[in-house]
Amino acid sequence: MRTRRFTFAPLLLVAAALAVAGCEREDMHNQARYEPLEESEFFADGQSSRPLVAGTVAQGQVLRDDPRVNARTTSNEYAQTYPFPIARTDLERGRQRYDIYCSMCHGATGYGDGMVVRRGFVKPPSLHDDRLREAAPGYFYEVITNGIGAMYSYNDRIPIEDRWRIAAYVKTLQFSRRVEVASLPPEAQQRLQQAASDPQAQGAATPDHGARPPGAPATEGVRQ
Repeated sequence: MRTRRFTFAPLLLVAAALAVAGCEREDMHNQARYEPLEESEFFADGQSSRPLVAGTVAQGQVLRDDPRVNARTTSNEYAQTYPFPIARTDLERGRQRYDIYCSMCHGATGYGDGMVVRRGFVKPPSLHDDRLREAAPGYFYEVITNGIGAMYSYNDRIPIEDRWRIAAYVKTLQFSRRVEVASLPPEAQQRLQQAASDPQAQGAATPDHGARPPGAPATEGVRQ
């Protein structure tokens, strides 16, 4: 008696084809969906994009009435004060952010002699010009936020509070270049005298920013 032999190869091929066809029908990439702003017959207003619930804000979004985003007063003048207390740690943070984002154009000491300027980029005005020295902190915050002239906006690069910290550091840097020698602590006066008499000692008076720019007053480089 001859026994029949069955082969499962054709059945396996059919099953595989059906499985592939089923995956194509259920492919998440090809499912029915609305394109952005596409009209819809499902919703009464005919729009597929649904409006936000009233009062909804994005996570981390800063509201317009937040004092941190207001560079001007109600009289449209630049803010002379900061929206939060500025401590030494804030100035240190501001200096760090300044060195990262600003010094390549404005220079470490604020005279507009940064590295890219030395290589042909547009020279910015010195931060020690009378106009900028008298400018309010809110002015620097607004310039960082919106840009000005050849300077583009850093709105998407520098967080809001860091912009105020940079503004505070700039005001401190400006003050340090105009400070009276007699108002300095005795140890700072001694360092200044050493720097004036010994060019090699200038590095000690300005450990981070190097020698004084040409034509700078004798108090340059001493920062307290």
